[in-house]
Order: sequence, then structure tokens, then C-alpha cells
Amino acid sequence: MNKVLANAAEAVAMIPDGARIMIGGFGACGIPENLIAALLARGTRDLTIMSNNAGLDGFGIGLLLANRQVRKMISTYVGENKIFEKQFMSGEIEVELIPQGTFSERMRASGAGIGGFFTPTGYGTVVAEGKETRIIDGKPYVFEAPLHADFALVRAWKGDRLGNLAYRKTARNFNPIMAAAGRVTIAEVEHLVEPGGIDPEHVITPGIFVKYVVKGEKYERRIEKRTTRRE
Repeated sequence: MNKVLANAAEAVAMIPDGARIMIGGFGACGIPENLIAALLARGTRDLTIMSNNAGLDGFGIGLLLANRQVRKMISTYVGENKIFEKQFMSGEIEVELIPQGTFSERMRASGAGIGGFFTPTGYGTVVAEGKETRIIDGKPYVFEAPLHADFALVRAWKGDRLGNLAYRKTARNFNPIMAAAGRVTIAEVEHLVEPGGIDPEHVITPGIFVKYVVKGEKYERRIEKRTTRRE
């Protein structure tokens, strides 16, 4: 089965207004730049975006925010984006902040078919408001439900035509978890290879989780922050 699409534009054409989308990456690292650019060009609106952070000014999800395509952000960190700040403060955008570990585990639960889990994180805070709580072995916990998405847009270092994916170092981040959690996962890959071109021991996301594959064309490869010191 060949899952490869012609380009990113063809991939995002299936995403309707109002969709819930997981977008992989951590800061500027490992984000599906080509798929985001295609989504920007298409102008798909009223999106609920689930991502670790809200992108940067003029880059990544920040582009979608600037174009007023995002209705709600579900994230763990939303700094370094002035446009997001203005939209949030003015009430233009809805925001759900989730502790990072809980964010990751809620997506993992979705991909694993688990109906939720209890965690001590957030107990006794606004995070637990309206949620079931329980004492387990004398310790308080709060129940967290799986986090589902209509689409997951992820980026991998290498992928084959069957959808098997391998990631490179820290660019791996949230991508494998999101790939398993999306109802329709679209993988943007830097290197497209034939089946067998990835050592089976290096496959992190099996092709069963991936619906479509797109070969990425351009990457800025930004460094989010650079710290230097004198010799």
C-alpha cells in the first residue's frame, strides 16, 4: 500500500474548518513546517490546535495564529508569541493549558485506547476543577480523560511508503505520541525511502498508525534560543 501523497497541499485539503488537529514539535524543533505552510495557504479556519507550545512569532503555529485560523489552543506552554498573547488577552482565542506530563499521557491514552488515568498532578488546583478525584493508597489523584484529534500532523526524519517512521534525536519529541493519537495521521518526512529502507529496529512509529505520507521540501531549521560564552 502506497500512502504517499503528491504534496502538502493535497494532504491538508482533506482538513475541514473546525477540525481538531495535533501538531508535533517542541519549540522550533521537529515541527511539520511544510504541512503548516500548506494549512496557512489553504486558509482553513476555526481550528483547535493541540501542540506543546503556540509556535513563535512568524514561524510554525505562530503563522496560523497571525492569520486568525486558530479558535482554540490546547498547550503546555504559550510564551514567546506576541500575537498569541494579544489574542488571548483580547478574548479572541480560547486556551486550555495542561501540565506537560499530563498532556503527553492524555495523548498516549488516546493512542493506546485507554479510557483515561489518575494522576496526582494538578490535584487541589484549577486543573482539577470539574474532574473526578480519588484517594489511592492514601494519596490524592485527579482523573484525566484521553485527548483525541481528528488529524495529527507530525514530522519524521525518515519514512517509507508504508508509513513506517524514524525520528532523529530531539526532533522526535511529541511526534510519535501524536501519530498514534490522531484519527487521521499525516506524516511529513525529510527523507522518503522504499519499504525496507529503514532498519526495523529503528522504526518508532509503525505504519499502521499513519494514513498518509508527504515528502517535505523546505526547512528553515531554526534554533529557538542560542546561548554563547566567551572563551
